[in-house]
Amino acid sequence: MFRQNAVERDALLAERAEAADRLEHQVEERTAELGQQQAVLRVTFDNMADGVARFDEELGLAAWNRNFQEMLDLPDAFLGGRPSFAQYFRYLADRGEYSSADLEAQVSRYVEDTEREMRFERTRPDGRVIEVRRNAVPGGGFVLIYSDITERKRSEEQIGAARDAAESALRELRATQANLIHAEKMASLGQLTAGIAHEIKNPLNFVNNFADLSVELLDELKETAAPAVASFGNDKCAEIDEIVGMLTGNLEKIAEHGRRADGIVKSMLAHSRGGSRERQTVDINSLVNESLNLAYHGARAQDQNFNIILERDLDHSIAPIELVPQDVTRVLLNLFGNGFYAANRRCNEVNDRKFRPSLKVTTRDLGAAVEIRMRDNGTGIPPEIKDKLFQPFFTTKPTGEGTGLGLSISYDIVTQ
Repeated sequence: MFRQNAVERDALLAERAEAADRLEHQVEERTAELGQQQAVLRVTFDNMADGVARFDEELGLAAWNRNFQEMLDLPDAFLGGRPSFAQYFRYLADRGEYSSADLEAQVSRYVEDTEREMRFERTRPDGRVIEVRRNAVPGGGFVLIYSDITERKRSEEQIGAARDAAESALRELRATQANLIHAEKMASLGQLTAGIAHEIKNPLNFVNNFADLSVELLDELKETAAPAVASFGNDKCAEIDEIVGMLTGNLEKIAEHGRRADGIVKSMLAHSRGGSRERQTVDINSLVNESLNLAYHGARAQDQNFNIILERDLDHSIAPIELVPQDVTRVLLNLFGNGFYAANRRCNEVNDRKFRPSLKVTTRDLGAAVEIRMRDNGTGIPPEIKDKLFQPFFTTKPTGEGTGLGLSISYDIVTQ
């Protein structure tokens, strides 16, 4: 019986030894697999494009990959010492990675709440831009991820610059398009104006010349007829002198208004030709007067019933200034024309016999600039459309009465 028990015990021990051998073999195989997996993970970890570092629950450096070390140029001896996060931060600050001012406050801000995710960008001393992300790890600690986004930022800047250039080119194209449309419209109008002005100028020259000649002839007539007139009675002599005086006055008025009309025609011709478009030294008050007269007579030519009270408050202390007369004249004509239209429109709309359309123009010397201000008593401008006034083709006038280009062109002339 004792012999039988010994045999069973030996068999049991042999079975247990065999099981232990199998278990040891499995452990060795599992250990080898884990070693291979760790090697694969390490190779993957080291070859990540980003730099990665893990700090444990005690905020000590626990692991890092090759790109983390190379991106921040960290020596082996420093990393091998497993520095704390505070030591790591101070090390970077000493090399100029962070501002040394309020260093402790910066360290505290990063350490006090390690479970809070953070994401920010900063420029390293070598000029590269990196994105830093901090993610909490379950159980304590966190992972820092560094991404080099220098090329991405450079591409974004290039795209932004290209977009700005394209937008600027589009604005210039639109302005050029508006100017071309306006130039095309003004070209035909300029030709018509020049033709009419030339036709008026010829008979006007005859009127002026014959008015001057008639004054001279009347003086000669008075001298020649003086002996004969003296033989008449006093009453007849006085009557003849009065008639001759009236004729002389009439001829002088004809000559005066003829010269004024000649000045208007010359302004029309200069405006239609456009001139050399070079800056010239001019008297701004004279330019305002000429433009106002030209605009008034142009409005009268379109509507014989048009009338308006013109007020001038001109600062005669203004010295001659340099400008392009044709451009400024165009601006003034547009503004005066709009004022005439608004005042006349109100006159037609209101039922008030006492209302009189009026426009006042004022010039002032402001020292570094000259101000030209004009005000009419017309319908005014609604507040909701003030932002649209200088947009090309925007007009409050009925179809066929305005192109919507006058103020747009005037704005470009004044600002550019």
